[in-house]
Amino acid sequence: MTTLHKIAVLPGDGIGPEVVREAMKVLELLKELDSSLHIDFETFDWNSDYYLENGRIMPKDGLEILKQYDAILFGAIGDARVPDEVTIWQLIMPIRKQLQQYINFRPVKLLKGVPSPLANEKDIDFVIIRENAEGEYSNSGGRLYTGLDQEIAVQNTIITRAGTKKVAEFAYEYAKKHGKQSVTSATKSNAILHSMVLWDEVVKEVSKDYPSIHTDHYFIDALVAYFVSRPQDFDVVVASNLFGDILSDLGSAVVGGLGLSPSANLNPERDFPSMFEPVHGSAPDIAGQGIANPIAQIWSSALMLEHLGRADLADVIVESIEQVLLDNQVRTPDLGGTSTTSDMGTAICESIKKVIHERQVNHS
Repeated sequence: MTTLHKIAVLPGDGIGPEVVREAMKVLELLKELDSSLHIDFETFDWNSDYYLENGRIMPKDGLEILKQYDAILFGAIGDARVPDEVTIWQLIMPIRKQLQQYINFRPVKLLKGVPSPLANEKDIDFVIIRENAEGEYSNSGGRLYTGLDQEIAVQNTIITRAGTKKVAEFAYEYAKKHGKQSVTSATKSNAILHSMVLWDEVVKEVSKDYPSIHTDHYFIDALVAYFVSRPQDFDVVVASNLFGDILSDLGSAVVGGLGLSPSANLNPERDFPSMFEPVHGSAPDIAGQGIANPIAQIWSSALMLEHLGRADLADVIVESIEQVLLDNQVRTPDLGGTSTTSDMGTAICESIKKVIHERQVNHS
């Protein structure tokens, strides 16, 4: 029986619609080339324009609408006309938290054809597993005496045993499934005496069930240095919400920049749809110029296909991206070229045709 996958598309703000357009171009091509791929799309204009027109960034029943889909393809959100607390806390955070997307999955891979800014460039290929629903990004706290000299701001970090255990188990299971040798836990338990000590305790407990996988615990300040001095040594890195966010952007930098970095917000139990988005933001400074790099968005769509059971097509996309980069004929400005967003999307589509043809020939 053929499964039809329904995809909700949220292009968002800034360069979001531009890069999503190229990802859709890739996905529509794959539908043409592979008759066994059955995916339908519905686009929702839930963005800053929607907020300015309606006073909210998505409908009251927006989350209920999204629950009807198998996955969400998301572009980027953020607009100078709308406060960040609106775009983040009325769209991204409700989706992540209410749809229980408690795993943020971010590959850090140096693609063929892309130079790393690191002088000691080596094979860099690891993943960051970030806790995505609690931690430092918990909406817990408040402000007192606003505007007065004695003003107080309290922001609480929420670390739970259950939440930490789920993200740690996901990290070790991923390492086991993909033949990884080590899991590195980011912590700061020497200074953050309650939440991070609990984090360490739970990770250590989970690690006992995976004796064949080596475990390292590094303080976050040392770990960011190691990301630069020896990134090739890491396999799987597991971190809390804030630490994972910072490490992900640094990881993106050492493999060529945010324009190349995908991510997935996963509900591993599949009770709710997972969401796939590039690491970069809405980049208003280049929005509308047609020069944004769509690779991160296209790679995010590959992660979506893998989540939907089509790892074969996800591999085709990544191989095709690398072939375009190796050919060095089409490069957006962030990669030192002058090509447009559309040029890059088209080049990847042409590469996909060649990769699929070659695989069909070899298979026959």
